[in-house]
Amino acid sequence: MKIAILSRNRNLYSTRRLREAAMDRGHNVKVLDTLRFSLLIEQNEPELFFRGKRLSHYDAIIPRIGASITAYGCSVVNQFQQMGVFCANTSSAILNTRDKLRCLQILSKHDIGLAPTSFVRDRKDILTAINLVGGTPIIIKLLEGTQGVGVILAENQKVAEAIIETLHGAKQNVLVQKFVAESKGKDIRAFVVGDRVVAAMRRVAQGQEFRSNIHRGGKAEPVVLSKEYERTAIEAARILNLRIAGVDMLESKDGPQVIEVNSSPGLEGIETCTGIDVAGQIIDYISDQIAFPELDIRERLSLSAGYGVAELIVPNTPDFDNVPIRESGMRERDIIVLSVERNEDELISNPKSTFLLQAGDRILCFGKHESMRDLIPNKPRKRKRKKVSTEQ
Repeated sequence: MKIAILSRNRNLYSTRRLREAAMDRGHNVKVLDTLRFSLLIEQNEPELFFRGKRLSHYDAIIPRIGASITAYGCSVVNQFQQMGVFCANTSSAILNTRDKLRCLQILSKHDIGLAPTSFVRDRKDILTAINLVGGTPIIIKLLEGTQGVGVILAENQKVAEAIIETLHGAKQNVLVQKFVAESKGKDIRAFVVGDRVVAAMRRVAQGQEFRSNIHRGGKAEPVVLSKEYERTAIEAARILNLRIAGVDMLESKDGPQVIEVNSSPGLEGIETCTGIDVAGQIIDYISDQIAFPELDIRERLSLSAGYGVAELIVPNTPDFDNVPIRESGMRERDIIVLSVERNEDELISNPKSTFLLQAGDRILCFGKHESMRDLIPNKPRKRKRKKVSTEQ
C-alpha cells in the first residue's frame, strides 16, 4: 500500500510516528508538504502536481493539516478525493471541526451532551448571551483557536463583558460557553479510529491554570472510559464524518459534555500517557479500508422510487416486542432487517427470521419508505426555555 502523509514538517512527533508505523508494516510511505501541491481541474480528469511534477498514484492519504493552512490544505485533500484516493479524513469533515461554532451546531441536533454555548455579534446582546448559558463564571473562546490559545475564564459579568467587547473590537468571533465547575482544570481526550476508541486520557491542569491542554503544561493520565463516554466520543466522530478524531469531553454531573472535536489530534500526549501504539492503529485501520472499502448503498443499489435504507426503533407494542422477525409482518410489508443493535454493545448482522426483536432495539432496514414510516419514532418535543432576564 502506498500512503502519503500531508504534513509541513516530517520531524513532528505525529508525522514521524505515522511514517514509522506504516514502514514497520511494509507499506510505501512518503511525507509530502501540503503547500507544495498544485491542482489541475479539468472535465473528468482532476489531477495533482507536486513540486511541478505530476503526482504518481497513492492508495491513501493521512491529512495533518495545520490550522494556518486550513483552506488550501482542504482543497488539496478534496482533490485527492475527486481522484478516488482514500482520505483518512475528508475535506468537509476537517472544515466542520475547524470552526468550533459549526462543529457544535452539527452535534446539537443529536443526542450528544454539550456544554451550553452562545454566539453573538451585537454588543447589546452580550449580557443576554452570558445569561443564556447560566451566568458567570463563563468560558470565552475564539472561534478558531487551537491548543488552548484564545480560551479565557471570566469570573464575573463585568470582566466577561469587557473581554468580549475587546475581542469584538479586534474583529474576533467568540463563543460564550457554560463553565462546568465540577470539571474545572480537567477534561477527557478520547482518540477515535474508525468506529472505536483506541485510547483515552484525562488531562489535568497544573497550578492556577484552568486549561488542561498539554501544550499549556497540563499533565495526562490514562483512563478507561465508561460505556457512556465511549459512545459519546464515537457518535460525535461519526456525526462529523471523521474517521480519525480526538474528542474532548468534560466530566459533568449530567454525564459527558463534548467541548471540542479535533480532526488532526496529536499522538505524542496520548501515546506517551497510555503506551498504546495509536499510530499503528491508524495505519491498520487505513489498510482495512483499502482492502474492504466502505460502500454507499445508495450508489451501489439501483433503487426504485420510494425505496431506501433507514434506522428504526422497535416499538413497545405486542406486534413487535419479543416477536420473531418472521412474525413481525415486516417481510410482508417489503422490509428487510439488515442488522440489529441492542443495548449499545451488541450488534447482530443479518439476523435470522427466528431472531426475537425487543422494544428499543435499533434496527437497520431496507424497504419501502411508506412501509417503514410507521416505525419511525416521534421526535421528543423540546421544553420551552425559561425567559431570560437582562435586567441588572
